[in-house]
Amino acid sequence: MCSSDHVTFSNSETNRMTMSVTTAVSGIVVIVLSISVVHSWREWEVTYTSTEICAIKGSTVEMHCTYTYPPRINSISTTVQNIFWFIYLPNVEPVDLRIDSKYAGRVWYHCGTNNCTLRITDLRESDSAVYRLRLITNQPGGNYTGSPGVSLSVTGVEVQMIHKSQCLTHWCSKLEMQCHSSCLPHHSSYIWYKNGHMTSTESLYSGYFYSEDSISCAIKPHETFPSPSVCGYNQYCNRVNYTERRICAFKGSSVNISCTYYHTDPVVSKFWFRPDRSHWLRTHFLLWDLSKDSQHADRFQFLEREKGHSTLRISDLRKTDSAEYRFKFTTQSFQWGNISPGTTLTVTDPDVQVQVVWSSTSPQLICQSSCFPSGHSFFVWYKNEEEILGESSSLYTKYADGPDSYSCAYEGHRSNPVYAPKVPSVTRTAPGDIMKGSLVSLTCSSEANPLPKYSWYRKAQTLVSKEKQLFFQSIQPSDSGEYYCTAENVLGKRISEYIFINVKYGPKTSIVLMTPSGMIVEGDSVNLTCSTDANPAAKHTWYKENQPLLASPVSIYHFTAISSEDSGNYSCKSENQYGQITSNSLFIDVKYPPRLPSVSVSPSAEIVEGSSVTLTCSSDANPAANYTWYKENESSPKASGQNFTITDFRTEHSGSYYCNAQNLRGQHRSTLHLIAVASTRKAAVTGTITAVFLAITLVMVFLCIRKCKWFTQQSKDGEKPSSEEQVNMDPVYDTPSAVAEGEPSGHQDDLHYSTIRFSQNQADALYSNIGRGQLYGHKDEEASEAEYTAVKCDNSSRAKGTRYQGNGEDTFTLYSTVKHS
Repeated sequence: MCSSDHVTFSNSETNRMTMSVTTAVSGIVVIVLSISVVHSWREWEVTYTSTEICAIKGSTVEMHCTYTYPPRINSISTTVQNIFWFIYLPNVEPVDLRIDSKYAGRVWYHCGTNNCTLRITDLRESDSAVYRLRLITNQPGGNYTGSPGVSLSVTGVEVQMIHKSQCLTHWCSKLEMQCHSSCLPHHSSYIWYKNGHMTSTESLYSGYFYSEDSISCAIKPHETFPSPSVCGYNQYCNRVNYTERRICAFKGSSVNISCTYYHTDPVVSKFWFRPDRSHWLRTHFLLWDLSKDSQHADRFQFLEREKGHSTLRISDLRKTDSAEYRFKFTTQSFQWGNISPGTTLTVTDPDVQVQVVWSSTSPQLICQSSCFPSGHSFFVWYKNEEEILGESSSLYTKYADGPDSYSCAYEGHRSNPVYAPKVPSVTRTAPGDIMKGSLVSLTCSSEANPLPKYSWYRKAQTLVSKEKQLFFQSIQPSDSGEYYCTAENVLGKRISEYIFINVKYGPKTSIVLMTPSGMIVEGDSVNLTCSTDANPAAKHTWYKENQPLLASPVSIYHFTAISSEDSGNYSCKSENQYGQITSNSLFIDVKYPPRLPSVSVSPSAEIVEGSSVTLTCSSDANPAANYTWYKENESSPKASGQNFTITDFRTEHSGSYYCNAQNLRGQHRSTLHLIAVASTRKAAVTGTITAVFLAITLVMVFLCIRKCKWFTQQSKDGEKPSSEEQVNMDPVYDTPSAVAEGEPSGHQDDLHYSTIRFSQNQADALYSNIGRGQLYGHKDEEASEAEYTAVKCDNSSRAKGTRYQGNGEDTFTLYSTVKHS
């Protein structure tokens, strides 16, 4: 029958567990049973090598299993915190075998990754039970028991009577017997011992037995565990039974090897011997009587405190004392054989140790060794090097506090203390700067017993590794940060101090970023940021059009109020002691409204009526300005574009023109005044010419007479003209006129005046000579024609070097006289 155990777990998924069976038992006879069990917890699985084992009393058995478990449940990594074997009893809480007093000194675990072995020595019939493995994990409710477990049966070997008949003589019986054990496999081999001598290897034994004869049997290959000797004729016979078949003792200690013997006649001699030291001498086998060994006489004692009980006491044990020891006695008519198995002694180095066993309440301490003798033993416990009174069993019964240390002793052999981990220390390879791409390892070390398990974490408690060493094969800047490790055993857990990993590297990238990132308008506050990744932080040098501007550790270049002159390509160079890099270029395009337009007229000299005149307007602006031409007092534009051309200039075209320069950021305009002054032609009627000429002559005569009188009056009065009058009388012509030169008025031809006046309040006056007009009656061609042009800039209202802007508009005025031909 196979029973199943249930697991309480927070995850309701069904799991499958498969049990396959083979066997591996030391010193026993085994019956193997293969069973497949389907469980309801997928991924939780325990596989027992054998599900049923039958073993011989006094032998050693091993139970093997492997196990698996879900690596993660609900985003939590699964960790096995404890694993132990226990005896399954319905409705009874599992108890670790190691803290069960009945198994003290006889139970040993050997557990690795996903496997665990239980070893029980000196088997007793009371050890027959079902053994199961239990896993304790960090998952909520994640305690799992593997079913069905291993069913162990422990039985002895015994001689069973099949048939008995009386001999012809009175003191004899003929017996037919069999060697019996419930663990016998098919086709087993047997050994029969009669009076200590091997007598048969058959499964059944038949022979004659007298009053002094005894018989025992064993099953190969376990001859060291024979059945007890029994009398063949009656209950009184010669026989030897050993108290223990196997004994283990520490080097340097003492051991007692005992047996009981029965004899029908007085004993003539008795002694202990070692079969391995005995040898054949001619025709008989010479036994090595230990009582006659002078080399070991001080260490070997033969004790017989009561009749029929013999003890061999060996002191100051040595490893060379490991051997089988047998007892032999002789009467006048009987000699006990030397073939029947005795007691095997194993001497080992002391290995007393405290084993810490996890329990549901607190850690349990067990004084353990691979070589404790069976039966009750006296132990001594110590806490922080001081003996604890009242504790003498192998199991420490009090609460074990993590910060304290505990140890135990047996027969003067003391264990090493057990204690929780001390504060871990962290060491790092490759001292100095940690460069990107280098190999770096961190080692966590802590003094603890049992040995601790280590884990590495980043500062945010992110688990990085569950090893003692944390390796970075090619460390990267992303690995920079604070790390710490933990050391943990069943007695406690400690945390190390933080260690800071600072990965150094030269600038990797360099990018210029602008804030704000949209359109930049003149007057805006603008920041350029040199964004780079470097450790230590890089120093920055700013460039405009590849010309250095500023070197600073600060990565920001600031424009408080950016202007059009700041437009251009900007870049930065980032550098530290490990390298340098230059960024890409970023073009800053500063937008601004049109500046004061500049207006020009072409041709710039004489404008002849009927000719083509081009007016040009230009202004600095970003984006480029759009131009529109207007004539004063007219609402509709005359033209658009930078140039405005009048192909056939007439008198009616005279007037004020202005151009308007405009973009998305604003506008400006300038005004141009074109003035046409009418004059006579050579082909006009003679009367008109005469009338005009006479009028001019009269005016000139009148002016000359008046001037002469004025000078005469001034000479008489001795006064000078006032500065105001003097200024008013000064000519405004840059070339002296015919009147000023004293030429007769009759010699003047048509005089054409062209005046250009800039009402821009500019500082300097501009004078331009257009040419000279042709004089009637004068035959010198060099002075045939005179024309006058004057440009006056009125600066009376504004200081030099300043601009005027009223209502968003600057006025640029140009006056021009057009000649009629």
